[in-house]
Order: sequence, then C-alpha cells, then structure tokens
Amino acid sequence: MTDQSPAHVPVMLEQVIHWLNPRPGEVFVDGTVGGGGHARALVERLGPTGLLIGLDRDPAAIAAAGRHLAGTPATLVQANFCDLPEVLAQLGVSAVEGVLLDLGVSSDQLADQQRGFSFSSAGPLDLRFDPLSGEPARRLVNRLSVERLAELIHRYGEDRHSRRIARAIVERRRERPIETAVELAEVVRRCVPRTAGHPGGTPRIDPATRTFQALRIAVNDEIKSLEIALRRLPDCLRPRARLAVISFHSLEDRPVKEAFRDDRRLRVLTPKPVRPNMEETKRNPRARSAKLRVAERM
Repeated sequence: MTDQSPAHVPVMLEQVIHWLNPRPGEVFVDGTVGGGGHARALVERLGPTGLLIGLDRDPAAIAAAGRHLAGTPATLVQANFCDLPEVLAQLGVSAVEGVLLDLGVSSDQLADQQRGFSFSSAGPLDLRFDPLSGEPARRLVNRLSVERLAELIHRYGEDRHSRRIARAIVERRRERPIETAVELAEVVRRCVPRTAGHPGGTPRIDPATRTFQALRIAVNDEIKSLEIALRRLPDCLRPRARLAVISFHSLEDRPVKEAFRDDRRLRVLTPKPVRPNMEETKRNPRARSAKLRVAERM
C-alpha cells in the first residue's frame, strides 16, 4: 500500500492480453473489474460481437467501471468472483473463453478517504470491499485480544513483529478507540522501526503495510474466497480457455500455484510466474510485487 493515489493503472496489461489472447466474439470475465483498466483492454479486443462480464464486490468499483466501459459490450455485476458459476447461470452463459483475477487493491480504493485503505486516510478504518457486508476493521482492532490480534497479523500479514504490534494496539485503545487508518498506522510505526529486518537498515515498505494487509484480508475473507474460486472457476471455462491470476503476496500466490499444479482440469502455461519489467515498476511502484500465473482448461 501507499498513500499516493493516482488514477488506477492496470498491472502487467500487455502480459495479461498476451496470455489471455482475447479474440472478437468471445466471452471473457474480469472477476475483479475495479476501475475497468484491464476490462477496457479486453473488451476492445472482443469487439461488438463479444461480451465482457465484470465482477467486483465493491459497489463503487462497479460504478467506476460502468463509466469507463460505457458504450462497450460489457455487463457488470456486484458479486464475489467465487460466485461466478451463479452469475453465469443468471446471465444464461454456459462457459467462457477466459477469466482474469487481479487480487490487488485499486488506486480508486486507496484514494477514497472514507474507506481506510490508505495509511493517510482520516476517515473510518473500514477496509471492506463491500461496505454493507461484514465487520469493519476498526471493530476488530478495538475488540480483539492481544493474542487474537497477534495471530491475525502474523497469519495474514506474515509480520514477525505481530505480538509487539498487537500489544501496542491494545495499549493505545485503552486511552481511546482507534477509529481511522492514520491512527492505526501511527501506532504501528511507533513500535516497529521503518528499517526493522532490512539488511543495512534500508527501508523497503512502510511498517504498517503488513498490519493493514492482514486486517483487509480478514474483514473480506479474501483467502477463503480465492480458495473457493480456484476450485470452482475451471468448470466455467471452455476447453483451451484460460484462467489468469495476478497476486501480490505469498498468501495469494501460494494457493494459486498449488491449485494450478494439482488440478487435473488445468494445464499450467507459466511454470514460473510472469513478473513486471523494470520499466513498469518504475512507472507504477505498486506493480513491483505482482506475479501473474496462467493456466489453460484441458
């Protein structure tokens, strides 16, 4: 995460188009449509006889994609990508030629000061993709015990300072509840040095990054949704259709790698993940940790 929120730039766009290879008249799914960056590139190649089905749990993302994709053959649905079989059934679509999942947080979400995705947000610490579903992050940080908070931050943030952070959160909330993203970020930064754990003391990421990641994953049940999707999505693909997933950390990449390798319905096309080139990471720092894996329906 970062505090700067320019217009959303789709990650590895050229590589996604290369591997999915959309052609006129086909039906594709963008399961994390966001602001519509990948979707726009896909739908342009599908042409007027094709169809792009865009899903997102975030109603604001659906609205933004609707504006970005206006006048194109795109159908947008607010839904979790793990529910794609039900969405296709409702639309009368039996199978598709390709599915894309981009598991990153969008620039639009980071820019929304009322959601708490950005460390500098003075709005409520929410972190939910769907603001009407589940429990906001501020409730978790203000009610969970030290042990539960430490376990959550360690499990979903893979942060070795998880217990120290959990204790600092509990101590801070005894004074007053933690309500905003900027408040939580300050608590974490005070107890974890920015250079902690980095050879030579060189900072790489904000100390609050892993805590925010853990809370976001928890409130949205992201790993469970991904695991369910990886079991269900291959049955939505026509023979030789492709499933592409962009992940941003090991908790996402590991189940994708294992599912692609072990699922007899799929043939792995990328034995090693595709990474963004140096030019893209300079232009778009959020892309630096991205990994693209692609598999084809047998």
